[in-house]
Amino acid sequence: GLIQLFGVLGGLLIVFVPNRITDKWGRLGHIGQGLSSWPTDFSRGINPIPCHSHNDYWRRVPLYSAIEVGCISVEADVWLFDEELYIGHSLASLTPNRTLASLYVDPLVQILEKQNPTTRFHPDGNVSHNGVFDTAPEQSLTLLIDFKTSGSALFPYVLSALEPLRSRGYLTYRNGTHTMHRPITVIGTGNTPFSLVDSNLTNPYHDIFYDAPLAAMWEGLPGEILTPAPKSESPVYGADIDASLPDSSASEVDMGQGMSAAAQSPDAYTLENSVYASVSFAQAIGHVLYGELSDAQMNLIRGHIRGAHRRGLKVRYWELPFWPIGLRNYVWDVLVKEGVDLLNVDDLKGATKTNWGSKAGWWS
Repeated sequence: GLIQLFGVLGGLLIVFVPNRITDKWGRLGHIGQGLSSWPTDFSRGINPIPCHSHNDYWRRVPLYSAIEVGCISVEADVWLFDEELYIGHSLASLTPNRTLASLYVDPLVQILEKQNPTTRFHPDGNVSHNGVFDTAPEQSLTLLIDFKTSGSALFPYVLSALEPLRSRGYLTYRNGTHTMHRPITVIGTGNTPFSLVDSNLTNPYHDIFYDAPLAAMWEGLPGEILTPAPKSESPVYGADIDASLPDSSASEVDMGQGMSAAAQSPDAYTLENSVYASVSFAQAIGHVLYGELSDAQMNLIRGHIRGAHRRGLKVRYWELPFWPIGLRNYVWDVLVKEGVDLLNVDDLKGATKTNWGSKAGWWS
């Protein structure tokens, strides 16, 4: 009745009318003037969450939009033309001013210099290693670089382009025995050649890691075999796990994620050279029929996760279902509960600001 209506309207009034005391606190001429900011407040109040900003450069504000919602991983597609590294999804989308430096390297340097200030309270700012998140300064942000043109040609240019981050001590690297975690972790995917990542000669700083082939890492429980999913579910990899390994005769060809100049055994992918293990969900797991994953598909997912985690690698599926929304949410929920380390997302708001843990409806 009217009483309930007035109650609802009163609640809305409280929500939309700002608090007269705290709304202006810290502003010029008000209580707390000059007390509302601090040197590392760039990401104040943002808690990092395990999501990957897929095709991050498509966003209205690349990099910053992902950080704003707490994503700990961003993706940049890189093309080499005339000794410059351009960012875009396709040749038609490239522009002269959107480069790896302008969209990612330079902004990250600016952010990290703010997060590592030199003050009288913090005199060693130039040797500290605070990351982009003020709430979790030890959290590294992954820059996943998708090599779109020839991997062997791109690699030395990417290595050189990272120097502004490297020279400031901001890049995660291997010291021969341990991984030295730093604010930014760089991983090569797409046409990145594994042979160049794994070489002391071509990767002398050991600060570019590999996105390993997740499909090759399936491991069953004792006595368990890999059961192929029904053909209607369209997995690329069937009962023979060796089918997921590239042919040695094509080892130097640009073959895409996890396959370019790849190793002949999944055991070659370790913490020495890799961080992520990824695969296309659509290709490796297949279509989700009748609104839920089949037993065979769950077997594939659990085997992938088991094998990658035994090697210390983080699991990521790309090319996830995106519609209907209820189906997307269901798949997200299953993957997180099964132990997938990074949720590959296009919809940042849907992944970070809504409750998709329970399937409220198929279409919403």
